[in-house]
Amino acid sequence: MNTDDNSPVTEADLHAYADHQLRPARRMQVEAYLAAHPRDAARIQAWVTENEMLRALLDPVLREPIPVRIPVAPARSMIPWRQFALAAAIAFCSASVAWVARGALDDQKLQPAAALTPATPVAATFARRAAVAHVVYSPEVRRPVEVGADQEDQLVSWLSKRMDAPLKAPHLGRVGYELIGGRLLPGEKGPVAQFMYHDGSGQRLTLYVTRETAPSGDSAFRFAQEGPVNVFYWVDGKFGYAISAGADKSELFSVAQDVYRQLAPG
Repeated sequence: MNTDDNSPVTEADLHAYADHQLRPARRMQVEAYLAAHPRDAARIQAWVTENEMLRALLDPVLREPIPVRIPVAPARSMIPWRQFALAAAIAFCSASVAWVARGALDDQKLQPAAALTPATPVAATFARRAAVAHVVYSPEVRRPVEVGADQEDQLVSWLSKRMDAPLKAPHLGRVGYELIGGRLLPGEKGPVAQFMYHDGSGQRLTLYVTRETAPSGDSAFRFAQEGPVNVFYWVDGKFGYAISAGADKSELFSVAQDVYRQLAPG
């Protein structure tokens, strides 16, 4: 998004305008531009309509209560038709590039970044997709993952190959969580990975990893709340990460810090 209010209106400005992410002065300039460019104005109206349709479709899912404790059963592969149906739901959720997470961003200063800056539309998009994926898969008792933790090496190797980048599953024993396994999910432009964990009482947590973000030197944590799901998310290098759970904010922040330490480059 442009920070110079006198700079030309860009595609990023149009998306930010549709998502109410512009400063008042910049918003007025974009509105003047749209008055002279009806084709772009029509595009924005289509994005807004699409967002409203997605909210109507997915908000009821996000409002569903997640079981506080879930008994753990041996992981098995999902039957193909159900896996396809759930994957299609996630893919549909990711169809709108203008989508911004409904949960309010936290203004609190958080580490490791020096300051908390507003989320870009792309970052907020993958945070919402991560929350929806958590709601869809975390309640599963018999088939929560495609590959279980007993095959962690194969899981990491498979996901790394599909995402064309080296991945690893963080070990979260220090913060009370154990790996259940993981799965591959469809993103907007390519595959994304989901790792699932649980604590001793059965509460589940998911780590969503995507490459559908622009490289950024700003690795600030950001917080969003989607229905019963709390999400901490950040961009580090070529990866975007989102930690989702029904756990409270302070507990989830401790997990996010531990994941960041393990996955930070170098």
